[in-house]
Amino acid sequence: MAYSIAIDGPAGAGKSTIAKLLAEKLGYIYVDTGAMYRAMAVYFSQNHVNPEDEREINAAVINVDITIEYMDGAQQVILNGDNVTKLLRTEETGKMASKTSKYGAVRSKLVDLQRKLAKTTDVIMDGRDIGTTVLPDAFAKIYLTASSDARAQRRYDELVAKGQECDYQVIKEDIESRDYEDMHREISPLKQAEDAVLVDTSDMNIEQVVSAIEKIIEEKKAVL
Repeated sequence: MAYSIAIDGPAGAGKSTIAKLLAEKLGYIYVDTGAMYRAMAVYFSQNHVNPEDEREINAAVINVDITIEYMDGAQQVILNGDNVTKLLRTEETGKMASKTSKYGAVRSKLVDLQRKLAKTTDVIMDGRDIGTTVLPDAFAKIYLTASSDARAQRRYDELVAKGQECDYQVIKEDIESRDYEDMHREISPLKQAEDAVLVDTSDMNIEQVVSAIEKIIEEKKAVL
């Protein structure tokens, strides 16, 4: 039996960080779905595709091939043969991904690959609609969230640590704007699955979050 763990939640909740640590601790494969959508966004940006024009998006998707490879234990995202991992976490890519991930052509292309992986391998996936749409039959579902204040502060601290100038209020407004877009998009909006366990990380550190989710998984396995 292949175990699949779905972790959903809004931008900045720490989904990727937590999912990676859990995968390493449990010996699962981490499938970074957000990175796949961001890689698609990189292609759109590089080719000047209008994120508001669905016809342009549909035509561009045909030309995109995205694969995930592991080099020295680190995930690398390959877009049409080029390693674009370093481009995935820029603000430009994040905004483009938020605007374009709502389109059916973008989502269907990536969802098929994600489902195939989950059928044969123990996986942990994080995103906006893993438990509701991509893996509705996932063994365990987690809805990971935090207040917009907490998420903005974490992002602010992260950017300051990198020596970048930033404005806390601008970051918070951007997070809230992305939340609204994600929750109100027509296709697969962000929401907590009915059978997902809510984990609010506003007042938790990384170790506490990992332990809490690991306990949820262990408890589900115990009743099999």
